[in-house]
Amino acid sequence: MRPTKTESGDLESEALEYRNPALAVDAAVRRGDQVLLIQRGNEPWKGAWALPGGFVDYGEDPTDAVLRELEEETGLSGQIIRLLDAKGDPERDPRKHIVSIVYLIEAEGEPVGGDDAADARFWPIELVLDGELPIAGDHMEILRDWLSE
Repeated sequence: MRPTKTESGDLESEALEYRNPALAVDAAVRRGDQVLLIQRGNEPWKGAWALPGGFVDYGEDPTDAVLRELEEETGLSGQIIRLLDAKGDPERDPRKHIVSIVYLIEAEGEPVGGDDAADARFWPIELVLDGELPIAGDHMEILRDWLSE
């Protein structure tokens, strides 16, 4: 903890800044025997495939964030079915400690990569789980846990 500064630069002795993890969301979308993945356009894991998702903006509800990220990265509008998982290992991302909330989403339409996603498409679950694609970070663990339910 350390004191924070006001806009004028004065120290606020009662206000403390805490080191907290960043909050992210991921969208798990399944269509029959296929799962929606985006190809990462940026590091870390540039070129690898992942669930659509991203950071929750300050003042934003995670449920709004996951639908926003889904639309930004795939062009799809979705509806939340339920909370699926949460991942928070401090070492899960090389940038910093990131906690991710994973939501099961229902979405219609054909995906198109957008924002920081180089590509977006539905992949056969068997191909994904067999390790045929490079999968970013701990997303293979999320996929295996989810798809083995």
